[in-house]
Amino acid sequence: MMKQYYLDYNATCPQLQEVSAALEDVGKTAFGNPSSLHWAGRNARRKLDDARDDLAKYFGVESGSLVFTSGGTESNNMVIQGVMAGAATGHIVLSAIEHPSVLQAVEQWAHRYAGWTYTMVKPERDGKMDVAALMAACQEDTKLVCLMWANNETGVIQPVHEVALACRERGILFFTDAVQALGKLELNLGVLDADFVSFSAHKIGGPRGVGLLVAKRGVKLDAFLIGGGQERGRRSGTEYVTGASGFAAALGKLDYAKVSVLRDSFEEKLQQAIPSVCFFGKSHARTGNTSMFCIPGLEGETLLMQMDLMGFAVASGSACSSGKRDPSHVLLAMGVSDFQARSSLRVSFGVGHEESVNDLLIDALVKVKVRLQQMSGR
Repeated sequence: MMKQYYLDYNATCPQLQEVSAALEDVGKTAFGNPSSLHWAGRNARRKLDDARDDLAKYFGVESGSLVFTSGGTESNNMVIQGVMAGAATGHIVLSAIEHPSVLQAVEQWAHRYAGWTYTMVKPERDGKMDVAALMAACQEDTKLVCLMWANNETGVIQPVHEVALACRERGILFFTDAVQALGKLELNLGVLDADFVSFSAHKIGGPRGVGLLVAKRGVKLDAFLIGGGQERGRRSGTEYVTGASGFAAALGKLDYAKVSVLRDSFEEKLQQAIPSVCFFGKSHARTGNTSMFCIPGLEGETLLMQMDLMGFAVASGSACSSGKRDPSHVLLAMGVSDFQARSSLRVSFGVGHEESVNDLLIDALVKVKVRLQQMSGR
C-alpha cells in the first residue's frame, strides 16, 4: 500500500487522543440536557461550565463572554449579522483577504439591509494589511472593522493589536477571525481588547462541529438563533456539551515552536530544487506551519491531483472553497496574477512533522513538474 502524508493542517487537524478521551467521558457521565434541572442535567451543566471556564482562563477573558457555536463559520456570521441587525444603517470596513464566511456574510447582509454599506481594503504585496489604509476607509457611520488574525492561505500574521487600538480610539467595534491563529500564536485576548474573536476547535485537534465566539461583555450583539435562550440569549439551542469539553481538552496540547524551522527548511530546499518557485507572504511574519507557493508553468489543480496520487494531502487554498475552480481571492487581492493564483499550492505542517517528509515532498514535486512539462511538450 502506498504511504500517505498529511500536509493540510490548516484545513483540519487530526483529533487528539486527549480529546477522544474527553468525548468518551462526557458521553458516559454527562449525557443529560444541561438545561434540565435533574441530576443528569446538572452533570452536563457542570461539564459545560468547566469547559467554558477552562477556555476563558486560556484566553484571559471572563467566562460570561464566551458563546459556544458550531464552528468558525457560524461565529463569523453571528458577528456580522448580529451587528448589522442591531442598527438600521451603518458601514463596515473589512480586509479583502478575510475568510469567505466573513466576506460573503458582509456582502449578503448588506444586500438585505438596504441601509448598510461596506468597504473592502486590499493588502500590500506581501499579504499584510496596512493599518493606515484600513482606518482611512472608515467613515462617520462605520460600526465595525474586520481583520483576521492570521490568514488561512498564506499564514501572514496581521496587525490586529494596532487595528484594535485604532478602533477603540474611534469608538468602532473590532472583530478578528482567529481560527488560524489558535495554537500557533500567543493569544491573550485581555491584551488585544477586541470586541469579537472567533475560534474553531478542530484546527487544534479538537472535535469538528464546535466553535467559539468571544464577545466582550457589554457589547450589544443581536441573537443569532432564537428559541430556548441558551448562551445568555445570544445563541439558542441545546448546548453541545461533548464538543465544548473536547475543545477545552485540546487547549495547549500542540507545540508549533519547532514546526517553523521545518517549514523554513522545506522552502529553502524547494527553492534549490526548483529555482523558479514563488513563495507568497514569505517577506512578512507568518504562522510557523504554513507555506503557500506556485511553480510557474504548472496549473494548480492538476498539480494538486498529481500530488494526491503520490500520497500527499496538500491544498490549493481555503478548505471551505474546495471544489471551486476560482483562483485564490487572497492572492488576487495581493496583486498576484490570475494564472499564478490558479497555480498556487498550500502546504501546512503539523506538530510531529519530520525533515524526511520534506525531502519526500520536494522529490515528489520535482517529479510531478518534470512529468507535467513533458506531457505539455515544454
